[in-house]
Parts: sequence; structure tokens; C-alpha cells
Amino acid sequence: MKSALTLLASASLALGHATFQQLWVNGVDHGTTCARLPRSNSPVENVSSADLTCNVGGRTAGHMGICEVPAGSTVTVEMHEQPNDRDCNRPAIGGNHFGPVLVYMSAVNDATTADGSSPWFKVGEFGYSPQQQLWGTDVLNENCGHFDFVVPAGLPSGDYLVRAEAIALHVAGQPGGAQFYMTCYQISVTNGGSASIPSGVSIPGAYSANDPGILINIWMDDIDNYVIPGPPVVTV
Repeated sequence: MKSALTLLASASLALGHATFQQLWVNGVDHGTTCARLPRSNSPVENVSSADLTCNVGGRTAGHMGICEVPAGSTVTVEMHEQPNDRDCNRPAIGGNHFGPVLVYMSAVNDATTADGSSPWFKVGEFGYSPQQQLWGTDVLNENCGHFDFVVPAGLPSGDYLVRAEAIALHVAGQPGGAQFYMTCYQISVTNGGSASIPSGVSIPGAYSANDPGILINIWMDDIDNYVIPGPPVVTV
């Protein structure tokens, strides 16, 4: 029989599950119109799984539309624990689900049909700030689930996928313990620049289960020098 403490811990973990849902462009709320919403708020836990790309079922677009995003815009992704629950009095991702937040983009021919197999380049991240004692997920919780990034001004116009991700590390002290929460959005970059599309990584493929930012005991290890998984943020 499970102890009362074990049951309480399990309940806390379930309550902490969340999904990225809405997208904002320069302060304008586009809701979920271009989001490939996950089927549930459960995490992906296998870094080699095809579900790591755009979550379970996220490699196909369904009936989602495309959000137009001028190059150089500030884009905001929004996370909440339950579908369409945007109550700012509730955590975006609770249950001690501490960890980094990362945002990738991928240039595609058609955002409505792209399967996420094109290279991904990173455009935003927040790991751990020892000065503020703040994780990326804390940023989400303190800002009603919002996380901002800037679409590089030099990116060429065209269709892209945006991949927003939070990695919960509360039980990541053992292989397979990290929890990955991601959603892909379909966008069209307008008024783009003439820079080359940055080189990227494959997802899955960019992470290893033994990466120092994935296999880590955040309760006992030194987190002041936390290493964010994946490549560095591009400069375009």
C-alpha cells in the first residue's frame, strides 16, 4: 500500500503537468489559432521519442491556422496546466516542476503540413539565475504563463514552426526522470531580412538522457552553473 506521503507526492506531480497553448505577437493575443495543441498535459519523458518534436500527435497540424509574425517581433508563448484555463491566480506549471524554458524555430515549406523533421535553431531560453534564484518555469509562473522571445529581424520571410518547451527537473536525478512539455506553433514570418537561415539540430537528437542539464538532482547538485540543454541561441 502506498504511504500517505507517496500519494500526496503523486497528486502534486499530476497537478504540475501543463501545456503551452496561446501565442501573442507584439502584444496581440492570437489564442490557440496556430497551436498544435497536445492531446493531454502529460509530459514526454524519452529524449529519443518522436513525440519530443511537437508532443504526442503534434507532427501533424490538423485544422490549425497560421499566425503572421513580422520579423523582429516580440512573440509570447503562454503555458497553463489545464486547457483554456488562463487564470493568473493559478500556477502556469506547479508541483515543484522547476526547470528551463526554451524556444526553437524551424524553417519549413508549409507550416500546415511540416512534420518537424527540418533542423531547429534556438531563439530563446531561460535556465537558472543564481542571483535571482529563478528558474525558467518560475518566469512562467510569475507572468501568467507568458514567456517572451524575439523573432530574429534578419530571418527570411516564409513559413516556420515555433517549438516552445519547458523541462521539469524535480525528479531528474535519475535517467528518464526529466519531463519535457512542448507545443509547436505554425507561423509565417513577414517583412523578413536577407540573412541565411541558421543551422540547426534535429529533435529528437539534440538531447541525450545523460546531458548535464537533463540528468541532474536540482535538490542536491550545484545548480548555480546549470547548463541549458541544446544549442546556443542564434544571432541573426
